[in-house]
Amino acid sequence: MARYVVTFDTSGPAVLEEEAPGLLSAEGLSTLMYFPRLGIGVVDAQSDQLDLLNIKCRERRVPMSFRPELTYYAITEGPGPAQLTDTAELTWGLQAVEITAAQQAGQAGAGVRVAILDTGFDPDHRDFGSRAAVTESFVEGEDPTDAHGHGTHCVGTACGPWTPAEGPGYGVGAEAEIYSGKVLGADGSGSDATILAGIDWALQHDCQIISMSLGADVREIHPPYVAAGRRALERGSLIIAAAGNNAQRSAGDYGFVGAPANSPHVMAVAAVDSQLRTADFSARSSPHDGGEVDIAAPGVDVHSAWIGDEHYRRISGTSMATPHVSGIAALICGATGARGEDLWQQLTGHASTLQGQDDLDVGAGLARVPVGWAS
Repeated sequence: MARYVVTFDTSGPAVLEEEAPGLLSAEGLSTLMYFPRLGIGVVDAQSDQLDLLNIKCRERRVPMSFRPELTYYAITEGPGPAQLTDTAELTWGLQAVEITAAQQAGQAGAGVRVAILDTGFDPDHRDFGSRAAVTESFVEGEDPTDAHGHGTHCVGTACGPWTPAEGPGYGVGAEAEIYSGKVLGADGSGSDATILAGIDWALQHDCQIISMSLGADVREIHPPYVAAGRRALERGSLIIAAAGNNAQRSAGDYGFVGAPANSPHVMAVAAVDSQLRTADFSARSSPHDGGEVDIAAPGVDVHSAWIGDEHYRRISGTSMATPHVSGIAALICGATGARGEDLWQQLTGHASTLQGQDDLDVGAGLARVPVGWAS
C-alpha cells in the first residue's frame, strides 16, 4: 500500500464533481482527499488497484493518470553578497522592480486577494497588526501560525508594508488582502496532499494570485500541477511558483525547474542578484524534457519580515523571488482587473530585458511595475 495522486484530465464539471469520486470509491481505494475544483484525489492504494481504475476510466472515456505522492520543501539559500544596497526607504529588490512607479500612481494592490501557500504566517508581527489576514492550516496537528519563518518572509515580500516599523520598505503589494495557507510544516516540508488542499482553498476564496515558494527536485512534470494550474487559470487565478535552487552555476551545474513550477500552466520564477545577474543557485529551463523559467525577480539577500523577536531577516532563494512577482501581479490586477492568462501576459509583457542573461535562465526578463504608471 502506497500513497498516490490521481488526476482526472477532463473539463466536464459533472465528471469532476460526481463521476470521478464515484470511480475512486468503486475500486475500493482509500480516498484521503478529493478536490472537485481540481479534479485531483489523494489515495492510499496498491498499484494493481490503480491499473484497474485506469482501465475502467478508459472504458468510460475519462482520462486519468496517477503518480506517487511527492514531498516538497521551502526553497531557501543562505544570504549572499549584496552589490546594490537597501536604502533607508526601500530594499534593493523593491528598487529593482521600480516600486516607486506604483507608489506615485497610488497602486498598492487594494482589494486583490493573494494566497501565500507556505509555512504559515505570524499575524502578531508588528508590521501587520492592522492588517486583516485569512489563515488556514492543511498540516495535520499544526495551527496556521508560522513556526518556521519562511512563510512570514514570503508574505512580507508579497504583501508587506512600504513603511514598516523599522528599516526599509520591503513589501510589494502593500494593500493586498493576505490569505495565508499553511501547506508546509514547522520543519519546512509538505506533500502533494497539503499543497493541493491549499490550492483548492485559495480557489474557493477566489484568490487572484496563488504564490508558492516551494518545490520538489524532480525534472519530470508532475501531472497534478498541470491540471491544477490549468484549472486555476480557467477560474481566473494565477499560480506563481519558485523555479528551484538546484543549480550551482559556479561549478557548471545549471540545474532544472522542479515541481510544481515545471507545469506549463504555473509561472516559474528565477532569482537574480543585486547586479541583476542570474543567481548561482537559480535553476535553468529544460525545454526538451522539463519545465521552463518564465520570469525573474530579486532573490539574493532579500530583507523581509521574520517570526519572533528577530522581526526581520535576509535570506536568498527563488523562494524570495517568487513573492516579488506575486506582489507585482497584485498591483497589476488591482490597477487593470487582469486575471488568469491575461495577468500572466501582462507580467511577462512588462518585464524588462536583463542584459547578458540567457532567456533559459530568466525567461521574459525582470518582473517590474509597468512603465508609465508614474506619469
